[in-house]
Amino acid sequence: MTLNSTIARVTDRIIARSQPSRAAYLERMKAARGKGPARGHLGCSGQAHAYAGAGPDQVALAKGSGGNLAIVTAYNDMLSAHRPFETYPDLIRHAVREIGGTAQVAGGVPAMCDGVTQGEAGMELSLFSRDVIAMAAAVALSHNTFDAAVFLGVCDKIVPGLVIAAQTFGHLPAVFLPAGPMPSGLGNDEKARIRQQFAAGEVSREVLMAAEMASYHSPGTCTFYGTANSNQMLMEFMGLHLPGASFINPGTPLRDALTAEGARRALSLSALGDDYTPTSEILDERAFVNGMVGLNATGGSTNHLIHLPAMARAGGIILDWQDFSDISEVTPLLARIYPNGLADVNHFHAAGGLGYLIGELLDAGLLHPDTLTVAGRGLTTYCQEAHIKDHRLHYRPGAGASLNSQILRSADEAFQPTGGLKSLTGNLGRAVIKVSAVAPEHHRITARARVFHDQDAVKAAFKAGELTEDAVIVVRFQGPRANGMPELHSLTPLLTILQGQGLKVALLTDGRMSGASGKVPAAIHITPEALDGGPIAKIRDGDVIMLDAVAGTLDLQDPTALDRPPAITDLGANEFGLGRELFRNFRRLVSAADNGATVF
Repeated sequence: MTLNSTIARVTDRIIARSQPSRAAYLERMKAARGKGPARGHLGCSGQAHAYAGAGPDQVALAKGSGGNLAIVTAYNDMLSAHRPFETYPDLIRHAVREIGGTAQVAGGVPAMCDGVTQGEAGMELSLFSRDVIAMAAAVALSHNTFDAAVFLGVCDKIVPGLVIAAQTFGHLPAVFLPAGPMPSGLGNDEKARIRQQFAAGEVSREVLMAAEMASYHSPGTCTFYGTANSNQMLMEFMGLHLPGASFINPGTPLRDALTAEGARRALSLSALGDDYTPTSEILDERAFVNGMVGLNATGGSTNHLIHLPAMARAGGIILDWQDFSDISEVTPLLARIYPNGLADVNHFHAAGGLGYLIGELLDAGLLHPDTLTVAGRGLTTYCQEAHIKDHRLHYRPGAGASLNSQILRSADEAFQPTGGLKSLTGNLGRAVIKVSAVAPEHHRITARARVFHDQDAVKAAFKAGELTEDAVIVVRFQGPRANGMPELHSLTPLLTILQGQGLKVALLTDGRMSGASGKVPAAIHITPEALDGGPIAKIRDGDVIMLDAVAGTLDLQDPTALDRPPAITDLGANEFGLGRELFRNFRRLVSAADNGATVF
């Protein structure tokens, strides 16, 4: 199938835009490869320090008889998605010994959960944790005693941070090893219904707690299609997972077999063998375009309009929000996964999953088919499905058709002809919106502004019965420089209630919404942010705002209002508590949202 002309044009545009920085990056990776792992050049004392804790692998490391694999892990036993990683290091060590190699836990990285910190002060550290994770992984790999690496991470900021680190050490091969989703629990529609009932005061906290515990009930990733599971999709589309690895449940023989094979594969791709495949060659411009196609085709997380540009910049590749928007225009929505439907990722996987979806997009000419991956060259391998035969991992052809057309469809019978992500521009600046779950009648809204400086004030107005008219709810001073750009997902239930009452309602913010943004139109990540004096800081209650997700525009009806001085507010409360004082320099150095909201 001929590559779609828009996909080709956007790819060429990215290559041209990135040429100077990409060339400089590749030259650095070439130099790093030439130097190689330094353990052979270390003094005896240095080597002894590196091998002293290696137990049965100590002799092999001292002899230098095989490759050494770095394990960088986000394990902790508080977060369900990362709990399964506790047993991975031993599994990995045994697997690489089979091919004459060794493996060491090079270091750990922090992993926080946006679900736990939602609506709390800790959320103001969340976005910055991505860059901390990248730096922590760099410390882990800085000993320079490894021939390849495996990265153990799943959730929102963890995978993007690990990818930034993997690109920084891009001369090394890297394989990402997921934990997989927990089995399905309480249905997503029922969970959403009870959340809305609680927000409306119709059920008790005990009822809410019982529903939440029935939803999040065991080790593994949350089963809705937010940022965590969008991460897993991206790693498969971009070639850093083994085929079919993303959505296999923890604690199963297939999950363990994929983990073991991923470790062996990482070491086999090192410069010690004949199939050297560094990460810097896998994550090229085409891989990122494939990732953007996957994001649109699945209705993936809006957080990746921040993360993907940051990830790409680590490899000298410059992405722009317009790239996402243009790709969205030609990418059909092929999946309906909660919150864009009722199914969860387990149902999606059973219906044919990523293997079927990648095959459909390849046949439609919407993916670069010949990208380099950890499984070899070409994405057709990713149309297969993994299975266990004779106690070993094998692959067979994937689903030739969707097994549930309410969850997964062919390109010819898509849920909608375009993807879920859109760039908005106008006299209020630049923003993004996800419309894959938004009904068409809500894609355009013109209404008066109700302005708030934090989400608690919105909740208070809702509880006081003040939100009774059509409104664009403006929540400002939520940008990366103001307070770390927290997600405002805790506003979702009350906004959904207002929309359900027949009101026309939308959200406008310089903060983030969520990877699980839902049915209410939300213009998010607006830049320039309020703290920088952006137009959002000049909006007042009663101003008429026009949001048009079809045309891609976001405007204040009376442009003369933008001559006002920007509002100011006291942000002193954001400076301290729960570690926020340690991130003061991050807030001062961070780039704008459309540049990845990064300190690098």
